[in-house]
Parts: sequence; structure tokens; C-alpha cells
Amino acid sequence: MYLSELYRYPVKSGQGQSLQASAVDYLGLQGDRRWMVVEAENGRFLTQRAWPQLGRLQASHGEAGKLLLQAPGQALLEVPIPAADDDLRGVTIWRDTLRVPDAGDEAAAWLSELLGKPVRLVHCPEPRARYLPNGYGLNSDRAAFPDGFPLLLIGQGSLDELNRRIGRPMEMLRFRPNLVVQGAEPFAEDGWKRIRIGELEFRLLKPSVRCILTTLDPATGERSPDREPLTTLKTFREKEGDVLFGQNLAVDGRGVLELGMSVEVLE
Repeated sequence: MYLSELYRYPVKSGQGQSLQASAVDYLGLQGDRRWMVVEAENGRFLTQRAWPQLGRLQASHGEAGKLLLQAPGQALLEVPIPAADDDLRGVTIWRDTLRVPDAGDEAAAWLSELLGKPVRLVHCPEPRARYLPNGYGLNSDRAAFPDGFPLLLIGQGSLDELNRRIGRPMEMLRFRPNLVVQGAEPFAEDGWKRIRIGELEFRLLKPSVRCILTTLDPATGERSPDREPLTTLKTFREKEGDVLFGQNLAVDGRGVLELGMSVEVLE
């Protein structure tokens, strides 16, 4: 088995980036979902679930870690990383509330134009990262702005089996993984507890619960009229009302991941 794909999502619910290699720290892939768009009025987070326009947002990293924002019809915007303790804004992501630095008025105006409503852009420096959901991981495990966990892994064999059942190909990016593993049986990852990729060890904490976001085409933002892949997933991957696909992970230590690295199941 080997690492066949690597993805990061600089802004939560924005477009993903395919990587050849990535540094890894305790928050996951470096630069992954460290930025988030929130409502200006109350700080509540926004995603493509309700705001599919976010699917047009292309974000990347420029010099000195600056965030580069692009979208059709809008000029490129360069956003400096705000200081960790400056202009703190209260934000809410699911059940978590935290105070994180605001990225400034220029970024807010740019994103407000994209979405057609008043929003702000916030950044999550490492010291302000949130703890994982109760009952999962270690006390030292933290996450920036993913839904709950630092990393998401999916086996290519699992997607291949899902596509076979649907009868047409679904893009891996619909499921927004960070790590894709080639060479395992379909859904083999469900039984893993610890794995090693290169020199890094990862703990698999819980299955990923899938939502309506998977029915959006990652290239166009259009919703599948037949609600695939959720429709088929519900026929064989539903447990106690949750549709499961992929595994949430935490990482022990810091290092680098590169495509082609071997994947070893430790437990």
C-alpha cells in the first residue's frame, strides 16, 4: 500500500489543492483549513452546504505564508497572516466557540462580494487551535477549522467500490480527504487503528460522517439531481442514521509526507 494522493484545503469549504508533498504538524497538513469564512454579524462559520459559491474560491499560499485568493470575475487578493493575538473575533464552528484573529477589511470586502453577504475571514494560529470532540484522541490533539479532526483518509479501493455500485465515477474530491491510500481492499481502513506513512504514525479515531456536501460537483458546484453518492452510500454504509465513508485521523509528531510513500498498518 502507498500514499497515492495528498490534498489540502487552505480555506474551509474552498477548493482543494493536490500536492506532491506536504509538511505535517499536529494540526495535520501544513496550511490545511487554517482559514475560515464566517458571518460578519455573529461569527458563525459558512460552508458549501448552504453557500455553494464557496466552491468557486481558489486559495493557495504565497510568499511568507500569505494567502492568495482567486475567484472567477474577481481580482487576485493577497492576504497577510494576522498576528496571533491581534483583532480577535469570536467565531463558532459547530459546537465550538473560540477567539481567533481577523484577517482585515480588504479580505472581508473581497469575500463579501463573492458570497453576496457580509462576511469576515479569520485565521487559526497553532496556539488557538481547538480540542477534538469529547471522547476522541488524546488531550494534546488539536484541530484548526476542519469539522472536527486534523486529517481524513480514504482508501482508493473504497471509492472504486462505491463507483461500481453507483454505475458512474464520483470524484475523490467530493469527499475532501487529505490522504488517499492505494492498494488496500475496499473499506479496509475501517479496521485500522494505527498506521505509519514514511516516518510518521497516525491514529485512526472514528469514521467520517458524510453530508449533502458530497453531492456537489467539486469542479462546478452543481448538485447531483439523484443525490449521489449519498443515495448509494445509504444502502450499505449507514449506521445508526449516519452515512460513513473514510476515517478521521490524528498524527503523532511532525514530519513530511510525499506521494508514493509506503503505508504500513501497525494495529
